[in-house]
Amino acid sequence: MLSCLDFEKAEELIYKVLAPTPCYNWPLLADELGVDVWMKHENHTPTGAFKVRGGLVYANRYKKRFPGGAGLISATRGNHGQSLAFAARIEGLKATIIVPKGNSPEKNAAMRAFGATVIEAGEDFDEAVAKAKAMAAEEDLHMVPSYHEDLVAGVGTYSYEMLQQNPDLDTVYVPIGKGSGICGMIEARNALNLKTKIVGVVTARVDGYAKSFESGILTPADRSDTFADGLAVRVPDPDSLDIIMKNAERIVRVEEDTVADAIRLIYRATHNIAEGAGAAALAALMSEKDKMAGKKVGVVLSGQNIDTDWMASILAGQTPTV
Repeated sequence: MLSCLDFEKAEELIYKVLAPTPCYNWPLLADELGVDVWMKHENHTPTGAFKVRGGLVYANRYKKRFPGGAGLISATRGNHGQSLAFAARIEGLKATIIVPKGNSPEKNAAMRAFGATVIEAGEDFDEAVAKAKAMAAEEDLHMVPSYHEDLVAGVGTYSYEMLQQNPDLDTVYVPIGKGSGICGMIEARNALNLKTKIVGVVTARVDGYAKSFESGILTPADRSDTFADGLAVRVPDPDSLDIIMKNAERIVRVEEDTVADAIRLIYRATHNIAEGAGAAALAALMSEKDKMAGKKVGVVLSGQNIDTDWMASILAGQTPTV
């Protein structure tokens, strides 16, 4: 369990590199949905996504614990890898990032630009994780998981900011990849002793967390083919799942077309760019707008790192296929 002091210590480190991100109330979103919507803009970070906060905390604490370590290795669909590459460069560490075959070219390019070695291996995220673990053992590198208390403390600072600014939110929708984002929101809500309900969001295609939440047993998804690639995790993390099951209100599945609609609405109403995972929270609110009518609701725009061709097709009224 994280305390307010834990979040404030993480903020001290993070704010040396980036400022708190805005949380705006957009009138056009309210007009469209009939809901008082507050959007947390984690697209406004140096890597374009919330993950950078966790990377900064993890890399800094790793270097203090293991001075002279050989370097970091991890698996990603993009934003976690960018965060580690960015943070490793600040800390003077080597970063090796494993991505699945066919991963976003633009996310791969961004990781390389931040200084990481990027290797494609495996058919999806979970196979890339296995490759990263094998390379960590072979090359004496430190394997950075996608879920860890240091990552939660770091990424949870956006939730701490959001809930301090808006302690009267009825509900917040949070996308779930491996779970650090929603667990950070849960920990911040609990640390601040608020009553805000927290709703997780997955895609209907990759719904392992939803299946697990509903059954009470860790249940992998059957597939991982979603253009909301930050949510393309077949196997839930048991530690994050435990926190979610004990603290979340529910988990909502969203369809690919609804995510594309949410990206278009975000662009039209706020002129911000959202990637698939970044728009998933708003997509869930769109699907539950009748239930949320008249309430003050938060959504997390967790990232903006969508490839150009996908964004162009979405603005043209299409839904990307993978």
